[in-house]
Amino acid sequence: MIIILTEGTNLGTKSRDDGRAFDELRPLTIEAGVLERADGSAYLEFGGNKVLVAVYGPKESFIRRFQRPDRAYIRCRYNMAPFSVDDRKRPGPDRRSVEISKITAEALQPAILLEKYPRSVIEIFIEVLEAEGGTRCAGITAASVALADAGIPMRDMVVACASGKVNDEVVLDLSEVEDKDGQADVPVAIMPRSGKITLLQSDGSLTPEEFEKAVDLAVEGCQSISKVQKEALKNRYGE
Repeated sequence: MIIILTEGTNLGTKSRDDGRAFDELRPLTIEAGVLERADGSAYLEFGGNKVLVAVYGPKESFIRRFQRPDRAYIRCRYNMAPFSVDDRKRPGPDRRSVEISKITAEALQPAILLEKYPRSVIEIFIEVLEAEGGTRCAGITAASVALADAGIPMRDMVVACASGKVNDEVVLDLSEVEDKDGQADVPVAIMPRSGKITLLQSDGSLTPEEFEKAVDLAVEGCQSISKVQKEALKNRYGE
C-alpha cells in the first residue's frame, strides 16, 4: 500500500473546514493487483472515498453493438454501492452513474492503444464502496492503474482530480461538503507525460480568471497523484 498526503504550497494563513490548505490534496492510497480473478485491478482510498476497480480483457466481443472493426471498445460500469453514502442509495444504475460511466470511458480512451485489438472489448468495473466527494476522479485514477495492471498497452496513464470554488476561493480536491455547498466544481483528467487533457468539466459560477486558475490547480494535483499511481505499480511489479 502507498499512502501520501500531499502538502500544499503556502497560500497564506487561511485554511478550509478540514484544515487543508487551498492547494492541498486529501490523503491518498493506491494498491494494484488486489483481485486474483480479474485481469487487472486496483483499490484506492482518497480522503473518505474507497473505490475498487476490476478490468477484464481485451477479449473477443460477441455483442454486435460493442464490435468495432478497427479497434477495441471500452465498456465501463461505474456503480455506487447502496451503503456508500449516508442515505442508503437505491441499488442499480441511475442517470448519474450512466453519465459517469460514459465520461470515464471517454477520459481513458485516448491513453489506450485500442487499435491493437480490433473487434474486442475491454471491460472496466468501478465500485464505489464509500463516497466522500470526487468519486468520478477517484474512479478514473484507479481504473488507469487497473488497466496497467492488466497489461493493456497504453500511451500513458490517466489521472484525474477536481478543483473548485469554495467561499470565493479556488481550492484543490473538494471534499463532499465543499462539493455540495461550494460555488463551482471543475473535474480534470490528464495524461501526465504529455499534459494532454482527456476530461474537462465545469459546474457552477467562475470568472475566466478563476476558471483558468482552477484548471491549473487541478492539473498540478493530477501530477502529484500520478506519482502515487506509479509507486503502486512499482510495489506490485518492482522497479
